[in-house]
Amino acid sequence: MVSIGILGLGNWGSAIAKIWLDDGHKVKGWTIESEVYESITMENINHKYLPKLSLKGMDVSMHIADTLDGVEVVVLAVPSSVILEVVDQVIPHLRPRHVIIDLAKGLAPGNQMISHAIQEKLTAAGMANPLAVVTGPTIAPEVAAGVMTTALVASEDVSVAKKLAKTLTTQTFILHPASDPVGAELWGAFKNVVALACGLVDGLKQVGTLGGDNLKAAIFMAGFKEGCLLLPQLGARAEVAFGPAGLGDLYVTATSPHGRNRTMGEKLGTGLTLDEALEEMHMVAEGVRATRMFIDRAEDGNIKVPFTKALNTLLNGDIDAEECCRRIVNLN
Repeated sequence: MVSIGILGLGNWGSAIAKIWLDDGHKVKGWTIESEVYESITMENINHKYLPKLSLKGMDVSMHIADTLDGVEVVVLAVPSSVILEVVDQVIPHLRPRHVIIDLAKGLAPGNQMISHAIQEKLTAAGMANPLAVVTGPTIAPEVAAGVMTTALVASEDVSVAKKLAKTLTTQTFILHPASDPVGAELWGAFKNVVALACGLVDGLKQVGTLGGDNLKAAIFMAGFKEGCLLLPQLGARAEVAFGPAGLGDLYVTATSPHGRNRTMGEKLGTGLTLDEALEEMHMVAEGVRATRMFIDRAEDGNIKVPFTKALNTLLNGDIDAEECCRRIVNLN
């Protein structure tokens, strides 16, 4: 058993805290949300993000120093848009014994791979803490409820990944070690793009037009194909596409009713503008920023990305959801 500090008690941070608590690990949690802090402190439940499931036994704080004191594993479970700000707050309290795990699925500000950006900050601070990323088909409410799933824990030092996989695997959360964090992160970001597009189909179905399972399958296929062609050119190993961080995470994010990016796409499919859809979202949907990042990366490398381009055109407000789907299914 190990001592774990989880920074960020949103949907996923709370879910993984619960399964590790249930497995006998000592878990501390940090949040900046007073309502989350109060509900866990007083009732052992995160009513905002994980209602009805107990987090009894977790020490919760609104101070990073308290959460990192005495722990061995530091888990970053905050949105990718703010993760580097949190890392800056973490660094003064890091000790050589701390192993860092990034759970954020997406890209750091500036369109960097999160692990690269974190590593740069650690190096600049004269630190050499081991760093790993975890990604895979991990819909938070199911993980918290004990539904079995598998995920990838990837680190450039595969011995770190193997040790984390052995230590943090539970009866229902099975971690597989890997040595390609870049590939895991690229697929972790790109799957959100595909999920947005698949969500459009659900929105169109609600308003009685083109939506249906056949169309969603066609869009899913087109998105997976583009990922298999694009991401190796950006640094991912090709085989990552066919594991938990690739096809596994892509499938669940694009089809589950719990998927934030699929939900975001569904709102767009009903005819909402991007601003209107964002206003209605309770949790962060990473796919919008990821779509634009992959467009920029593709343009820099002179790579054709017709799937991503069609979705980006929709996000810019230049076409509607039906036209976006038509462009995607007409790709060669």
